[in-house]
Amino acid sequence: MMKKHRIFVVFGTRPEAIKLAPLILELKKRKGFQTQVVLTGQHRKMLDQVMEIFGLRAGYDLNIMREGQSLTDITKECLAGLEKIFRDDRPDFVLVQGDTTTAFTGALAAFYQKIPVGHVEAGLRTDDKFNPYPEEINRRLITSIADYHFAPTGWAAKNLLNENVPAGRIFVTGNTVIDALRIIVRRPLSSGFFRRFKKSHRLILVTAHRRENWGEPMRCICAALKKLVLTHYDIEIAFPVHLNPRVRSVVKKSGLIHPRIHLLPPLDYELFAGLMNRCYFVISDSGGVQEEAPALGKPVLVMRKTTERPEGIKAGTVRLVGCKTSNIVSWADRLLLEPRAYNKMANAVNPYGDGLASKRIADFLSRHFRISRHFPQPFKAR
Repeated sequence: MMKKHRIFVVFGTRPEAIKLAPLILELKKRKGFQTQVVLTGQHRKMLDQVMEIFGLRAGYDLNIMREGQSLTDITKECLAGLEKIFRDDRPDFVLVQGDTTTAFTGALAAFYQKIPVGHVEAGLRTDDKFNPYPEEINRRLITSIADYHFAPTGWAAKNLLNENVPAGRIFVTGNTVIDALRIIVRRPLSSGFFRRFKKSHRLILVTAHRRENWGEPMRCICAALKKLVLTHYDIEIAFPVHLNPRVRSVVKKSGLIHPRIHLLPPLDYELFAGLMNRCYFVISDSGGVQEEAPALGKPVLVMRKTTERPEGIKAGTVRLVGCKTSNIVSWADRLLLEPRAYNKMANAVNPYGDGLASKRIADFLSRHFRISRHFPQPFKAR
C-alpha cells in the first residue's frame, strides 16, 4: 500500500485562501498525499467565504482574530497555536503562501519542529521594508526559512538567486491566482447583483486597504474617486470597502455619496471576479489584483509607491500611480479618454501565469516524495 505523505497547508487570510485553494484541490486528487488545511483565522468572514466557494474544510482552525489586534498579537497567537499542531500531529511537509504574518509564522513554527517548508509565491521584492508593510519583511524572512521556493515568475526566481538561494531549491510555477480565477470565471453568476450597474456606463473597480495607505493617502484616494465621477458622466465606480475600521471610517467621512459610486460590502470571490470581468479597468493597492485583472484584459492603476510585481509594469498591464489625487485622476483620465492608451494596457500579455501553477507544484512534490519520476517544465511567460 502506497504511503500517504502528509501535507499541511497553512493560511489565514482571504488572498492566501484564493491562491492556495486550487493547489489544495490539486493535491487532494493525488493518491500519494493526505492534505490538511490549517487555518489561523487572521481574517475571518472574508476567509470563510472563500473556503465555502471552493468547498474546502479545515482540519485545524486557530480562530485567532480579535478586534484591534496588533501585528505582535497575530504573530504570538499564530506561532503558539501552530507549534502545538505541528508538534502533536506532525506533517511531512508544510506549505505557506505569500507574505502575510500567518505565512511567516507558519514557516517559523515548521522550522522549529524541523519540518520542511515550501513557499508558494516566493521571491517577490520591493527592496523597501516599509512598502508594503509588513509584507516585504515577512516574505524575506520566509525565504530564509523555506526549503523549497515556488517562484511565480522568472523575475522572482532571479531575486532568490541574487540572495544566494540554491538554484536547485527554486522552481518557477506561474501564479496560482490565475488557476483560481480560471476556475471561478467559468461558473455562471446570478445577474441580480449586476443590475445596479448600467450597461451603457464604463465601470471602474476600486479596492484600497493597505496599512501604508491608511489615513491621509486613503483620503486622497476618495477625493480622486469623487473627482472622476463628477468629470466623467459615463462611468460608475464599484468600491467594495474593506472591513478594517481604519479604512471604513475614512471612506465614511469622505463624502463619497453619489448615485454612480457604489460603496459595497466586501464581496465573495465569485462576485469580485465577476466585477473584474465586467469592469473597464481597476484602481487598486492590492497585490493579487495586479495579477488577476490582466488575465481578464483589464488595465490596473496601482495606488502604491512600489510594487513587488514589476513584471506587469514591464509587460504594460500595470501602472504605478501612487496615492496623490492628481496622479490617480490623471492616469484614470488617460484610460477613459485615450483609446490607444487603454488598448495598449488591455491587450498586453499577462506575465503571471497560464492556469497550471498548482499542477506544477503538485508534480514537484510528487517528484520530491518519489511518488513520480516526472519533473514538470517550469512556467515561461510568452
